[in-house]
Amino acid sequence: MISEQHIKSVSNGVCRIAFALLISFTIVDQAKAQLGGFNPNRIGVVGGVSVDAQGALHNASQQEREGILKLMRDSVHVPQGSLAKQSQLRMVSLSGLQSEIARAMKSGEQLSEEVLYLAGLQRIEYIFVFPSRQDIVIAGPAEGWRVRDDATVVGKTSGRPVIQLEDLLVAFRTADLARQQPISVSIDPTPEGSQNLSRFLKQVRTGPGFDPARIEPAMRQAFGPQQVKLTTVATDTRMAHTLLAADYHMKRLAMNLEESPVAGLVSYMEMIRNTGAPRGVQPRWWMSCDYDSILHSDDHLAWKISGLGIRAMTEDDYVDSNGARLSSGRANQTAQRWADLFTSKFDELCRFNAAFGDLRNVMDLNVVATVIRGHELEQLAGCSLSLILGQSGDLETPKWRTPKSVPPECSFVNGANGWVVSASGGVDINPWKIVSENSQSNDEIKSIYFKAEGASSASWWWE
Repeated sequence: MISEQHIKSVSNGVCRIAFALLISFTIVDQAKAQLGGFNPNRIGVVGGVSVDAQGALHNASQQEREGILKLMRDSVHVPQGSLAKQSQLRMVSLSGLQSEIARAMKSGEQLSEEVLYLAGLQRIEYIFVFPSRQDIVIAGPAEGWRVRDDATVVGKTSGRPVIQLEDLLVAFRTADLARQQPISVSIDPTPEGSQNLSRFLKQVRTGPGFDPARIEPAMRQAFGPQQVKLTTVATDTRMAHTLLAADYHMKRLAMNLEESPVAGLVSYMEMIRNTGAPRGVQPRWWMSCDYDSILHSDDHLAWKISGLGIRAMTEDDYVDSNGARLSSGRANQTAQRWADLFTSKFDELCRFNAAFGDLRNVMDLNVVATVIRGHELEQLAGCSLSLILGQSGDLETPKWRTPKSVPPECSFVNGANGWVVSASGGVDINPWKIVSENSQSNDEIKSIYFKAEGASSASWWWE
């Protein structure tokens, strides 16, 4: 998403500078998105910028931000009763959820907030198959929600984003496609932009008193808009915007364009200030699925998903004479150190930046959908999730504006020598590979299954 080019450095050490060309990004959903012909009366917000009708992204103004927050707080209410309580294991029946959606659609009602926010689920740790009930249940920690000042719906205690119905729908409807091609997003410079910037930087002369900010407008103009590339997932979905927003924020943290909300997460630019970076290459970062294990009972009725869910990856690229970016297949030590540091701080970041928590929720949902579809758990349970899967076409997800391009931003650092710095990359989700490589049989988890089987409710969710 971020991409940088290099500028000549002065060998005498007077002024050595690295330039980071970054893309500013985020999306704002329509204020009253239609879901299956009904108006859930909510706003989806990911990050802090909006996309215009032409697909170009821009920073949301203060007025836009305040308007979104007001609409959110007018439409999203704090849950009451048992739904507001914190739970270590809240269970959500997919058959029951589907029935509740169908009931609301038939009666012409808006979907309730407990449906839209999946009863406050914040992660999915278990999948239970109950053939006797013809049901599949997902379960994990949950709590009541609130609208935070950044217009994000988060757990009232944890501050982590709740899982949203529309992301669940998209995950299930994308699962079969993801088997053929993984879900991914990147924001890439054009070869022409890379060549134009390289030519411009060759003309720049640094020296005493040189102010890099003075050439920033010309750098932006030379580099031009960068292109959004998405695979598999529909570009007009909240999930697509979540992938982009998370990548954007990771790169801003790396390039010291955004202050870290957690202690100890220094930027990559700070790391290389005194040590420099390898010449001729540009580090690229991206986020990928990372789970410790996916355990299942011998009869495949109980599943447990464990692990952080996200790992930052890095690799060095270089730019050829035609402006094309090529992979070196290697990673420099400093870039790897920053990727590892980011991964270690990721869980904490989820509490402060909704883009990261939303991304992990999306990762969980895609893995869950892959387990259910790949292991034919619907057939095992004797149920059909046709409405959730979109097979009837009756339940549509909200349509978001498709982002197409983003403008660059610049970051500067005085360092020990000249660098070529890069932060292009994105997000990669390959749930079929994750499920295939991490699935292990472990019948001990059946004890949790029996406890879950003994707990039931007239509602579609319960503790």
